Amino acid sequence: MNKLYKSLIYDKQVSLSVLETTELVNDAIKTHGLDDKSAELLGGLLTACAYMAGCLKSERGAVSITIKSGDESATVSVSGDINGNIRGYIDGGENGLKGGTMTVVKEDGLFRPFVGTCQLKCDDVAENLMQYFHISEQVPTAVAIGVRVKGGVCSVAGGVVMQLLPGTSEENMDRAENQMQHFVDVATVLENFGATGIMREFFADETCEKSVYLTSPAYKCNCSRKKIEGVLLSLGEAELFNIIAEQGKVSVHCHYCNTDYDFYDKDIRELLKK
Repeated sequence: MNKLYKSLIYDKQVSLSVLETTELVNDAIKTHGLDDKSAELLGGLLTACAYMAGCLKSERGAVSITIKSGDESATVSVSGDINGNIRGYIDGGENGLKGGTMTVVKEDGLFRPFVGTCQLKCDDVAENLMQYFHISEQVPTAVAIGVRVKGGVCSVAGGVVMQLLPGTSEENMDRAENQMQHFVDVATVLENFGATGIMREFFADETCEKSVYLTSPAYKCNCSRKKIEGVLLSLGEAELFNIIAEQGKVSVHCHYCNTDYDFYDKDIRELLKK
């Protein structure tokens, strides 16, 4: 089961998140039929998105992260909502990422979305996420994310994230920095302990059952035939029948869940009657 533990530690001055996302990444591999390199790239970003979605406050909150390679050879896009529904896709990426940008869009459902962009430092999702928080949100954040995929199967995925809250003392900054050294190879630590074991082994003195919040993010797309119908209606009757005449059907593909929605002449006529 996927897990996201959240708690405040070190005199409630540091936000802690511990994730186990192996099942989530394997669901993405099955959905898209990914090679190992692409699966590791997408899996790292799905884990990052699960963390950021877990930080949303509004009931209508959502977050998306998009990476575009500098040579336009790869695009990775993930999104998630406050309910822990995470989804994503990768186009290219077999040979890694060669520079480029990472763009984060956060929506609270009430005001204009927050958009932050930073240049990619490397292929490592954790390094890029730390740079994003430093540049775009100006929040000191330590991130460790690890994903291992071999032969089309993810054996382990997850991470540990610590964020310093305003007013964090130097002593607690040092405590957080020292603790993060245990997660330099976070994939191995997760293999040995799992997310639950990490909480017990490394943070038992700082947390208790009442102070830990546990959720279960999952790979789930929010598309549906009904939602696609709403999009089609916005095209107008003339445009829809032009497409039918040229292609024999109106076809819409969802990249996130790799699903095709086909609408034929009869379907369009029934839709317009509604």
